[in-house]
Amino acid sequence: MDPVPQSHARPPSAFRRAPVQQRSAERLARILDTCAELLDETGYEQLSTRAVAARAGVPIGSVYRFFDNKRAMVAALAHRNLDRYAERIAAHLAATADPDPHAAIDGVLDEFIAMKRTVPGFALVDFGVPAAEETGEGAAEDPNALVAERICELLAAHLGRPADEALRRKVRVGVETADTLVRLAFRTVPEGDPAVIDETRQLLHAYLAPSLS
Repeated sequence: MDPVPQSHARPPSAFRRAPVQQRSAERLARILDTCAELLDETGYEQLSTRAVAARAGVPIGSVYRFFDNKRAMVAALAHRNLDRYAERIAAHLAATADPDPHAAIDGVLDEFIAMKRTVPGFALVDFGVPAAEETGEGAAEDPNALVAERICELLAAHLGRPADEALRRKVRVGVETADTLVRLAFRTVPEGDPAVIDETRQLLHAYLAPSLS
């Protein structure tokens, strides 16, 4: 399968300064890994750049070298999550010899569920900053629109059909629906309510598969 396509809806960079050397890239990865761990422990409101620096074992200046504030740091984590999600979907689709729409939909949903269960910080910060909806911050960035665009391009390439506006609209509705239902599945069951996940799968198959055939 071709490499992950570069969408015109790629998120803007959250970095104040992008790393150019290997050491800087490794330090940035350590900062984001620590940010994810602390999100699970403290939540977004109690998260601070100083706490991340202390846990990561880097000077606070190293954090501010990359980010203006904690929101920018969490936004960078969300962008990394989206890139990794797209990579996981691409790998899943590449391993599927038969371009079956139902199998493709399963891959998109299953990789999302797997990240919810295993990736640090993902339960709180998947593809967007938690406070953005509540405070109006980051209004120019719509995480679900970015997710839908990446998924649409991957599915279209895998199934050999154009990523036209009709498909983009269908995938966007599917992403919004799945996001809401997956949140419901994980609201009371730490590993996700299997019955709700199954209902989500059936709904996505019924709604998206005809458009992907």
